[in-house]
Amino acid sequence: MTPYRSQVRDGRDGFAQLLHAEWTKFRTVRGWTAGLAVAALLVLALGLVSASGSHSSCMKGTVEVPCPVPPTGPGGEAVRDRFYFTHQPLNGDGAITVRVNSMTGQIRKPDVTPGIRHVVSGVVPWAKAGVMIKESIEQGAPYAAVMVTGSHGTRMQHNFTEDVAGRPGGVSPESPRWLRLTRSGETITGEESPDGRQWTKVGTVRLAGLPAQVRIGLFAASPGDLTVSSNVIGGSIAASRFTEATAVMDEVSLRGEGTGGTWKRDDIGVTTGLDGVTPHHPGRLEHSGGTFTITGVGDIAPLTEETSIERTLTSAMVALIAVIVVAVLFVTAEYRRHLIRTTLLASPRRGRVLAAKAVVVGVVTFVATLAATAVTLPIARRISEGNNIHILPVTMLTELRVIAGVAAVLALSAVLALALGALFRRSAMAVIVAIVAILVPYVLATASLLPESVSDWLLRITPAAGFAVQQSVPEYPQVLSHYAPAAGYYPLPPWAGFAVLCGYTALALALAARRLRRSDV
Repeated sequence: MTPYRSQVRDGRDGFAQLLHAEWTKFRTVRGWTAGLAVAALLVLALGLVSASGSHSSCMKGTVEVPCPVPPTGPGGEAVRDRFYFTHQPLNGDGAITVRVNSMTGQIRKPDVTPGIRHVVSGVVPWAKAGVMIKESIEQGAPYAAVMVTGSHGTRMQHNFTEDVAGRPGGVSPESPRWLRLTRSGETITGEESPDGRQWTKVGTVRLAGLPAQVRIGLFAASPGDLTVSSNVIGGSIAASRFTEATAVMDEVSLRGEGTGGTWKRDDIGVTTGLDGVTPHHPGRLEHSGGTFTITGVGDIAPLTEETSIERTLTSAMVALIAVIVVAVLFVTAEYRRHLIRTTLLASPRRGRVLAAKAVVVGVVTFVATLAATAVTLPIARRISEGNNIHILPVTMLTELRVIAGVAAVLALSAVLALALGALFRRSAMAVIVAIVAILVPYVLATASLLPESVSDWLLRITPAAGFAVQQSVPEYPQVLSHYAPAAGYYPLPPWAGFAVLCGYTALALALAARRLRRSDV
């Protein structure tokens, strides 16, 4: 027999008509529409309950007080701005030159004997000391600095997030490093030299809106020493402990209007101890003749450890189960009730039937969960901040990516589950496989239940890689932090991880369409 071929392009059995038919099926089955409504409500309700139940506070003496809000950098990101700074005013253009002779320090390690502090000599890799031009001494104010570091050579950094590498190697009395910072309008140029005569440019930056009067001087800082240990079940626990760095500098020269007077000293961002008065781990300066010995604690860098906005949408993981069940039933119900033959008789192109079902379940899931994520995130953030849980600020585009990305992951997961339902034709089997493929790797990787190397691979090679699209805070090479799935960091960039989920979904659809075309239903 000659197979049927419709001559009507946009008529009754066109793809648009097929979409309409599948949409009609979906919306007329109360269980399916109710299931997606439950998924959306789970995102909203559990997200708000979680935010309402989380609280944070700090101690000032014996009084419990709200924790201070982290300072914000010029780009709107939360930052750490804690260092020791000795400085003078600079009006207009000018420069500062210094020779750094050495950098030493102390690091507190895990106590060997309980109750006895275990402190060793040394500097952490990103301990830093050098020269800086800063708009003001306010935390978060724009700045540019050229510096020596513990293990990363000379660097030029500005406005907390930007970092440029210079010559590698450390400093010592036998091998000092000369540094120079020059201002010309809004342009700052950093240079280094081994001998103070032959100079090499490290970098040039522009600090937009830099006022005429700025602060120019010497600084030192030392971020905490990060140690990662294994817990009893094989996961990881990260802890940051006190460090300090001490730099010896001399041959200091200043050029520019306003310089040449008294050096002012500021321990930027220093906190107080439990009594609320005594500085906690203060920095210090010893100035003798032309030699400056500066000890600094803290860091000048983006903040990476506070709560990120995607944490407000962790309820989507529970909603994912409802989405998977609905998507699987959308196709297996026709096999169970022997209605699939009727569907295929109405449109013999079997691949198009599957495609229409995929479009319907994907679009409906995306719309329903997008509404939920768009409402949940801002409300949960407001509740969290009211409970003194500080959410790391992000750009509007990043926030939109998180909101739409979570909904898109749920939608793609629904399409993947639909394809598995078409492959197995049994609801229970398809639901189990979908949960094991998508949700289980995510839970194992982010709950510190596995070694980090295993967690990283799970989030690279399984459909759970798609959750990377919700990561809102990037990794910074110049910041030592616990960049692990349990802390909200993924091994793949956001869109690369999402592409992995897209690949699995496309593969599952292709296999399901092939079986549908070749089997006798």
